[in-house]
Amino acid sequence: MAAADPKYRRVLLKLSGEALAGNQGYGIDPEVIAGIAAEIKEVIDLGIQVALVIGGGNIFRGVAAASKGMDRASADYMGMLATVMNSLALQDAMERAGVVTRVLSAIEMREVAEPYIRRRAMRHLEKGRVVIFGAGTGNPYFTTDTAASLRAMEINAEIILKATKVDGIYSADPNQDKDAVKFSTLTYLDVLKKGLQVMDATATSLCMDNDLPIMVFNLTVRGNIKRAIMGENIGTIVKGG
Repeated sequence: MAAADPKYRRVLLKLSGEALAGNQGYGIDPEVIAGIAAEIKEVIDLGIQVALVIGGGNIFRGVAAASKGMDRASADYMGMLATVMNSLALQDAMERAGVVTRVLSAIEMREVAEPYIRRRAMRHLEKGRVVIFGAGTGNPYFTTDTAASLRAMEINAEIILKATKVDGIYSADPNQDKDAVKFSTLTYLDVLKKGLQVMDATATSLCMDNDLPIMVFNLTVRGNIKRAIMGENIGTIVKGG
């Protein structure tokens, strides 16, 4: 029997910085990052075009620092630099796994990453390279969720795959509320009205305005990135009504 065809051909994978820290809670766990690289290689071998946006919360959280009195813009710039560190770490893991990878940074730092140029990013994807977008949008006051939404639309991705530690979106925190109900699908308006912590409101609104679906799934289950791309029902999909 022939293998099923992938449902998506060009995707943007959004990883939290915390995902790279593994159980240590801070910094970068080499085993975790090698595991993510191996999973992405499986997907690339299917001919899927993959771009990534990574948060920086395992190193520095701008919002948290600002809440303690630091200037918000300065704190956000530091957070953007943390995402570049994560991007370089993942690039190293990907290339050790045999996947050609490019980091494109919204803040120019030519010695370590290419400057973000939309057409260059598209060309890398067409050549089968993984593209990692670093430094968020390059602007303070915007989250990496918003960066993921923006970059996904710029490269004409078919879906945002938001990798988390839970297997979808629930009515409440399933770790704290045993009656929490998992949603299989939601509309963008559901997410905004219910204040569900999927992506921030700016990112969700951007996706809604451009009809870009979001799939929330559990990254900690081996093989889930591939399952998501094949179209298996492993998480929650947010889309238009």
